[in-house]
Amino acid sequence: PWWLAGLSMVATTFSSDTPNWVTEQVRKYGVAGNWQWWAFVLTGVATVFFFARLWRRSGVMTDLEFYEHRYSGTAASVVRGFRAIYLGLFFNCFIMGMVTLAACKIANILFGMPAWQTIVVCGILNVVFAAHSGLWGVLVIDMVQFFIKMTAVFAAAWFSLVEVGRRLAGDASGWTGLKVLVTQLSTQQVVTTNGVPVMSVSDGKGQPILDMLPNFSMSELALMIFILPIAISWWANWYPGAEPGGGSYIAQRMLASKSEKDSLGGTLFFNIAHYVLRPWPWIITALCSIIVYPDLASIIKAFPNADPNLIGHDSAFPAMLMFLPVGFVGLMIGGLIAANSSTILTHLNWGSSYLVHDFYRRFIKKDATETHYVNVGRISTVFLYVIAALLSLTMSSAQQAFQILLSIGAGTGLLYLARWFWWRVSAWCEVVAMVMSLVTAVGVPLAMPHADFATTTIIQVGLTTLSWLITAYVGPQTDRATLISFCQKVKP
Repeated sequence: PWWLAGLSMVATTFSSDTPNWVTEQVRKYGVAGNWQWWAFVLTGVATVFFFARLWRRSGVMTDLEFYEHRYSGTAASVVRGFRAIYLGLFFNCFIMGMVTLAACKIANILFGMPAWQTIVVCGILNVVFAAHSGLWGVLVIDMVQFFIKMTAVFAAAWFSLVEVGRRLAGDASGWTGLKVLVTQLSTQQVVTTNGVPVMSVSDGKGQPILDMLPNFSMSELALMIFILPIAISWWANWYPGAEPGGGSYIAQRMLASKSEKDSLGGTLFFNIAHYVLRPWPWIITALCSIIVYPDLASIIKAFPNADPNLIGHDSAFPAMLMFLPVGFVGLMIGGLIAANSSTILTHLNWGSSYLVHDFYRRFIKKDATETHYVNVGRISTVFLYVIAALLSLTMSSAQQAFQILLSIGAGTGLLYLARWFWWRVSAWCEVVAMVMSLVTAVGVPLAMPHADFATTTIIQVGLTTLSWLITAYVGPQTDRATLISFCQKVKP
């Protein structure tokens, strides 16, 4: 049903790294920093009104199966197998590494646990469940976890306001805390240099903390957090959960919906909850953290047993959880475990589906028993988590990982929109786009080491998009019979 699919989409995209990442953006760039991901609501709206029904009509089992319905010849099989590895293994493990890094930071702040212990605990919890349940099991547990997580983050926001009220007004009341928070921060601005945010009284030369829009006189900042996402990123960058045209686990849930109507309803519900309702408890908690922990030194001082190498501005969210009453601490820990499990379980299920159904079963062993494929899926689940755990140990912050993901997917987004409507888009366009996005993600920063993220992203998008557009005109074309069959089935 639509409500279960929608709740699962919301729960999946609410991972343990999400509030940490939002907190880091607010502390560095004010509330306006969230436009880096709010801009993807345009992708979500397009998916709801144009692409959800197309995915349902396609009748495919996974979004990678789409390739052999839309394209023809050897290239169709090549791109399906390549993306199964590219997304199911590489991208998937990188995302799980981000989530695991957040879990390590949270456990380090709250309990003083070293990273390896957190990785082992999360691994046992998630891998055992993922290996013994399918998508339906993930959907049901997502529904339960959604309500736990939302209750927990609202509690975190409320008691953060209580602490601000106690510190600034001597009144331990959430409403008082909200009033003094707004009063205190409405006159403050932040300037972030080399990743270090410095607050001062507003003079027009910094980003006002509470402003919803960036200070456009700070052209470099405005380009990075607002202009680039609104003008380019939402349609040009592939990002899991906000893919142009839908895809990955969003497509997985659309395809699993009872009907075309349920698919559309679930996707609409997801976008409203994801972009409009859910962010504000995180943002309020992040704003409170600016008052309580104005810099990293104050976080390190408050948590002497924590590993200073793991502490960053994304650690401010778990640091604020220390002000929860005893009963709510248990709820919050349960909520964070649920947030971690929901995302990790989805990615283990999604990645295993790609590796087994779209690669192993399609290219390696076609005629084995279902029991064999189930066992291979369980083995791949363990393998995926081990790779993700190792990757998490190489990462430093949620923002770093977010920008790497955007960089790798830069320039491929327009292709995923055009392939539904433009006959010239072929499987070779997809291959060229994926290869070029990887090449430019590595090559452009090496060639321009002093360029900012926005500049390198624009160049990457331009080069990758130009490459696959040229391929669309000069490369091999999709067989006409395949195109006609696709149009008759999907009715784009």
